[in-house]
Amino acid sequence: MLRGTRQTDFAYQAVYRYMINLINEVSTDTRVKLPSLRQLSGRLNVSISTIQYAYSLLEKEGRVYSVAKSGYYAWPLAGSPAPCSGGDLLERLYIAARRPGMVVLSGDEPTLLASLDATLLRLERELVRQYPRELQPWSQPCGVWELRAALAARYTTSPIRCWHADDVYIGADLRSVLDILVETLRLRGATVIVESPCDWLILRLLQDAGVRIIELPWATDGRLDLALLEGLLRDEPVQLVLLSSSVSLPSGGVLQPRDRLEVAQLLDQYGCWLLENDTCGELSFKSTQSALRDLVNPERLIVFSSFEKILGPEAPYGYLLSRCMSSELQRQFLFRGFRLSSIRQRAIARLYHSGRIDQHLRNLRHLLREQAGAVSQRLDEHLGQQVTYRMPAGGATFWLGATQAVDMRQVFQSMLAQQIVVVPGELFSLSGLHHQQLRISHTFQGHPNLDMALVALSDALRQAQVG
Repeated sequence: MLRGTRQTDFAYQAVYRYMINLINEVSTDTRVKLPSLRQLSGRLNVSISTIQYAYSLLEKEGRVYSVAKSGYYAWPLAGSPAPCSGGDLLERLYIAARRPGMVVLSGDEPTLLASLDATLLRLERELVRQYPRELQPWSQPCGVWELRAALAARYTTSPIRCWHADDVYIGADLRSVLDILVETLRLRGATVIVESPCDWLILRLLQDAGVRIIELPWATDGRLDLALLEGLLRDEPVQLVLLSSSVSLPSGGVLQPRDRLEVAQLLDQYGCWLLENDTCGELSFKSTQSALRDLVNPERLIVFSSFEKILGPEAPYGYLLSRCMSSELQRQFLFRGFRLSSIRQRAIARLYHSGRIDQHLRNLRHLLREQAGAVSQRLDEHLGQQVTYRMPAGGATFWLGATQAVDMRQVFQSMLAQQIVVVPGELFSLSGLHHQQLRISHTFQGHPNLDMALVALSDALRQAQVG
């Protein structure tokens, strides 16, 4: 047991305090690598998911940052050096966004506007009384039945488009679920079509797995080139296509009903699997927007998502739905040996059963839509003719394009020098697309600072013009 834990605390709170003390002991002026999830789990005798909760909170507060395939690092509160101009762009972005005192316009965190943290913790306290620790089984490698059943019911739309609890698999986070999909679908060396721009977590994970990625770009008019998609399906050995369920972020593209039907028909014609990204599917401003999964062959469909975009870092779990390959998926989840909090999963399930999730989402979508409108006015005021953009159809970000050729890395570095973080568009591509784009958040809190940040962005764009 973790020594010194108060009886009223959850384990992750004690881990959080332990980590704060550990970070405060840092006296060097360089980055410091923190213990891994597994090391801390063994040292403190708590589950890996508990350690992950604590690290998520520390990331939110800017005390730590994660680097893919390397681990977690901490900057001391004082004397933190400015990020250098060399090295991996994504690593520099992570470092900058987690440093105290930075104005972070790079985020994609819808729950900054509305959170269910207090409700989730209250439900956990109630459940702890109903399910004492000795009655909480850890031998549920695919997730607790209550939450799997709740997700299956939520994704069911008809007797044909139906899901069952056994079709749902819950992992520690989105990355671990995607790792399992790479193994289960045997994607190493396979050809996959991916919409572009695409989340860099997905792109880099597929790249590291040796997947051959063909990017299918969203056009400036917010449509996919379906003729190009058909040509790729006809001429390339494509194993699956990765597309968003409704709103594609950060581009904000939405497939029109006719296009959505044509995509489904093409996938069926060429016998191709759909890997549907539903991480932002609940954040469409038009709640009636239907999902692509409702049109494709359910026997060649896998859906993946997470709770983080709608519940926040207190619920980092990733999950997937698949009717096929059940024995292999069960084997992969069992092999990973996830030790996820059954109490927290049951609490999330209760949010679904009680209707609190739907109530929360209605409020969150309303706030996101209002905030997008307010930030749009500021973009027009401060950036004027320097950028173009489409009003987002959902989510928490804007996708901006420079109207004049600019060196966007120079823009990024210039903004960092002023303690402002934006995201260059090139991070959302592996083939050199989106060099004239950038993503900014519209959930940024603190409008006076936002005005100052946009003025600085205007100056940076002007100074970075090329040609």
